[in-house]
Amino acid sequence: GCNANCVGCISYQPPENGVPSTQDRLTFIPTVDEILEVAVPHLEKAPNPVVSFGQGCEGEPLLVWEVIRDAIREIRKRTKRGVININTNGSKPEAIEELCKAGLDSIRVSMNSAIPEIYHRYYRPNNYSFDDVLESMKIARKFNCWVSINYFVLPGLTDWVEEYQALRKLIKETNISMIQWRNFNIDPDWYIEMVGVDGATKKLGVKNVMKLLKEGFPHLAYGYFNPPLKVMRKYLKD
Repeated sequence: GCNANCVGCISYQPPENGVPSTQDRLTFIPTVDEILEVAVPHLEKAPNPVVSFGQGCEGEPLLVWEVIRDAIREIRKRTKRGVININTNGSKPEAIEELCKAGLDSIRVSMNSAIPEIYHRYYRPNNYSFDDVLESMKIARKFNCWVSINYFVLPGLTDWVEEYQALRKLIKETNISMIQWRNFNIDPDWYIEMVGVDGATKKLGVKNVMKLLKEGFPHLAYGYFNPPLKVMRKYLKD
């Protein structure tokens, strides 16, 4: 299940939309033992192992955070290797805190915009807000978790001056570790109109936004995937 109703969700679209979903959501909740069967051997044997709960558009893992908390505890009883990550919308700060206490290493939070109004127009959240998302990231950083944002990139919004300024504010407030620049596969004209961005306003260019952010926040890692431990250590050392 999920507590957001993202306009561009790839695992659920209402029948009346006439748009097929490209992947299916899980129809069951794995037990702790089933999670251990997959996670522990990978963490023990892979060269640079990362295991993740949630994958963007297959539902929201924080809705079953208690199972994930118990699984993390059991994983860490068996092995200390690798990175345990969660891909999430960051909707439940109290759950993030419990997962961090259990041994979570990394969190990736998806967002289309650092502007609350635009975020809400796309995600259409149930029983959570943009402020909850920010709080989840702040809590994770307090526990020294590696925090990435899964940032949906679309020229015309991502490089909008107001969006750039909002993203700078978000980075300052949350002290995130990484931006995963995710190309947003959606009809650009429809999306820009839907979220309410004036096409005539000043744009900086996506490449320039990336350059300016690096200059302002040299600690920020850029990438497209959740990093293994050796990459995290490199940036933490720098």
